Amino acid sequence: MTEFDSTDDQRIESNTMRHQYRTLTEKERAEVDAVKSKGDYFLKLIGTIASSYPEAKGPHRELALARTKIEEAVMWAVKGITK
Repeated sequence: MTEFDSTDDQRIESNTMRHQYRTLTEKERAEVDAVKSKGDYFLKLIGTIASSYPEAKGPHRELALARTKIEEAVMWAVKGITK
């Protein structure tokens, strides 16, 4: 599989669920990139926090839920931008 940027128009070829796409504007591409960058930053922050707690005593379940919700928020934001 060839790798390409998530804002690249080639993303059309890699998705089997969405059958129609439109070309994103430069503004939309920048917004998608910003949302994904902020989401990645937040995920890394949660990972840093998780690594500072011992496995048995730390809030790992809560942080796992936080990671899932961050990923979900990014997904919905990107869907809202690219709709």
